[in-house]
Amino acid sequence: MTVSIKIDDDLENRVQKLATSRQQSPDGIMREAIQQYVEREEAREHFGQEALASWDDYKETGLHLTGDELRKWLNTWGTDAETESPECHK
Repeated sequence: MTVSIKIDDDLENRVQKLATSRQQSPDGIMREAIQQYVEREEAREHFGQEALASWDDYKETGLHLTGDELRKWLNTWGTDAETESPECHK
């Protein structure tokens, strides 16, 4: 798909300068930037959807961990005393 966008002279110069320093085409730089932006925004959207689903689950079940319980467990990661994840509770 071919897309045309209008950018101001300053941004065009910055893209050209970056492309030259990386020995890439300006199109390649812009394609990479758009791809990274879309991936980041998709991940952000997915995170938001997971958070809402978790909130709905909590409202249904009341099961949770406290921040202290979570921190205590995470602090064991990578140590000889690493423990299994704690059980959620009401």
